[in-house]
Amino acid sequence: MTSATPQNDDTGILACTISRDVQNFDLLIEDMEAALGERWGDLGFAEALAFFSQPEAASLQFVALAIDGEDEDNLTLMGEIITQAKEKKIKVVLIAEDVTPAALHQLLRKGADEFVPYPLPENELQEAIDRMNAPEPVVTPQQVSVPLASGASKEGALFVVQGLAGGVGATTLAVNLAWELATVSQKDAPKVCLIDLDLQYGTISTYLDLPRRETVFEMLSDTVAMDDEVFGQALQTFDEKLDVLTAPTDMVPLDILTHEDIQRVIDIARKHYDYVVVDMPKTLVHWSETVLQAAHVYFALIELDMRSAQNALRLKRALQAEELPFNKLRFALNRAPKFTDLSGKSRVKRMGESLGISIDLQLPDGGKPVMQSGDHGLPLASSAGKNPLRREIAKLAQSLHSLGSNSAEAA
Repeated sequence: MTSATPQNDDTGILACTISRDVQNFDLLIEDMEAALGERWGDLGFAEALAFFSQPEAASLQFVALAIDGEDEDNLTLMGEIITQAKEKKIKVVLIAEDVTPAALHQLLRKGADEFVPYPLPENELQEAIDRMNAPEPVVTPQQVSVPLASGASKEGALFVVQGLAGGVGATTLAVNLAWELATVSQKDAPKVCLIDLDLQYGTISTYLDLPRRETVFEMLSDTVAMDDEVFGQALQTFDEKLDVLTAPTDMVPLDILTHEDIQRVIDIARKHYDYVVVDMPKTLVHWSETVLQAAHVYFALIELDMRSAQNALRLKRALQAEELPFNKLRFALNRAPKFTDLSGKSRVKRMGESLGISIDLQLPDGGKPVMQSGDHGLPLASSAGKNPLRREIAKLAQSLHSLGSNSAEAA
């Protein structure tokens, strides 16, 4: 299509693509036709600004702004297109190919409703349209912002969990460690905040059955303006005991955040909480160093297999090459051999020796109840209190809490 006029004059158009040349985005053309038939049009950048003031624009539900690396010189124009679309109450899907994170960040802050990378993943455009058309979620008491008390800074301890391979149970450890810390004492329970920094595939919201909220991305997009109130609005409370910052609603690039953004989030969380537990992405990004330097304990989760061994060795080399504090890492072995499995125990010992690491924590295999707990959105303590993995995490939380209490008393 080469204009904003559909072939069938009896129906108004529902959407438009806006691009330098839509033929550069052939997959977008196919997806638009699949989603809207012929009820869509195509506009150039300058045409779009003029079209928004035309009567035909009244029927627009959304526009798909498609850009690539060559369009980065025109970011001001792109931003103006988004701004005018929002003023006309038109939703904006940003479709980007080979665009720098800084440019993407700038345009998302202008108010784009959805971001989809190009080439388009299968059905991703239709899913983005469905999300935009979905009714606004009803705010329940669980979704009300968390009030943060002012006063002296707590300077809470920062515990970080990172899996060195997929499926090793890092999020399970982070969620259950945070819950055990939050409930470690009946009399004087510490304040605990759980933060999901796996911006793309983070599942803490799933494991605790919490909705993802738009305010999370809004806060992360402008941490310079973040204060106690803004941070509190992005948090949710689980069972009145644990405050949680989930991953954003949409999948965003990991490097959309800077060192400074991450440092500000860590600082404000430590200011208000006794313990802050962070779930990291498996990928190393430029702000991983910021979290590593700030962490009091950094759990690197592995399993007794070749991929974990290889990744642990590569991580060790990477940190040592950059002269980063590798000694902060505490290697935790999930699904560790049982006490009676002498052969397994021997393999664990050989693994540590061959990698030149100390495996400080061994977590037993919790079996199916662990997966079921995550599916039901409950911590293990609530769904399978006697599970061996839950017991070991509870011991770890008690140990960390005792250590923190003793340190505070000593100070």
